Amino acid sequence: MANAQSFVNGNGDQERALVAVFLRGAADGLSLVAPLGDDGYYKARPRLAIAKSSAVPLDGFYGLNPLLKALEPAYREGDLAIIHAAGSEDSTRSHFEAQDLMEHGGVAGGGWLGRFLRAQTTTTAGPLSAVALGRSVPLCLRGAPAATVFQSLDDFSLGDNQARLTACLGRLYAKESGPLGEAGFCTLEALRRIDKLRQSPYRQEHGADYGPDDFSQGLRQIARLIKARVGLQAASVDLNGWDSHFSQQTIMDPLLLRLGRGLAAFHRDLGPAMSHTTVVVMTEFGRRVEENSAFGTDHGRGSVMFALGGGVLGGRVLGKWQGLTREVLEGPGDLPVLHNYRDVLAPILERHGAGEMLGQIFPDFAINPLPLYG
Repeated sequence: MANAQSFVNGNGDQERALVAVFLRGAADGLSLVAPLGDDGYYKARPRLAIAKSSAVPLDGFYGLNPLLKALEPAYREGDLAIIHAAGSEDSTRSHFEAQDLMEHGGVAGGGWLGRFLRAQTTTTAGPLSAVALGRSVPLCLRGAPAATVFQSLDDFSLGDNQARLTACLGRLYAKESGPLGEAGFCTLEALRRIDKLRQSPYRQEHGADYGPDDFSQGLRQIARLIKARVGLQAASVDLNGWDSHFSQQTIMDPLLLRLGRGLAAFHRDLGPAMSHTTVVVMTEFGRRVEENSAFGTDHGRGSVMFALGGGVLGGRVLGKWQGLTREVLEGPGDLPVLHNYRDVLAPILERHGAGEMLGQIFPDFAINPLPLYG
């Protein structure tokens, strides 16, 4: 089995990993990254607007929510790019339809990340080439050659009799000379490798401080796999609960802290490895510009996306701000989508090896990639 190690390691010496973070529930982009220089923002949100005095100043116009202050070092170091007024063409303002469209990457079968991985014909998909933190394979990874779902590396266990069971399975698969035998053998090798990782306590580096919540711990698991060189090419992790019709600050504040702390810890933990690791953060749509009577915001359109690491030309907010006047806003008063999420994903996927395959990944879409890189 000459290519057994290739199967276990997936992409071999290729180190690039893409981490997709989905903020489910429609995160309010105007609260994540506020247009401090637009008076219309404060008129529309007399109670919910981020005060100029408390925001983390970014470029003289925009300000980062103070609860995301942990991300300021990445922004100042040029590792974090922010794309405002981003989203999809879906105008239903339905969580389910918008998430479905965005994760599929359009109306094509499978998910955009799954199609990207299938297009990597020059590499062998190992059992750990794509992972999802959770209980099921997310739509974005549907159609991937291989996708492993877990909540913790501790899930990779065959129980107290693992050594005996793997020995028996090894003898069984050894009788198969074709692809089945090779896949079985290499999967067992992956299990052994993960078991070795589990037996060695993981120590984050560079002073990284992960939170105890599932999101931070999920990113910690991903960082561990990246540094272990198991062939990870893509990972998916969610942060749920952003639907903020009522008491928006009560709902969003703890989520903002988890998001900022988790991403900042991941960025710090990987250190130099962030140069070949990209984190992209997205949400299905944003919130209405004007606050409602319940101290919340209703379903809207445009939100924000983050691109962290991977050589992005960060330290900037991309896109020209068009204002919040009536003639600019869409429908009942929503921030319009000026940057389709596929135009954000396209340059990231290209950097991760998509090459000329973007048309397969996002069929029937005229790609206009944002200038995320030099």
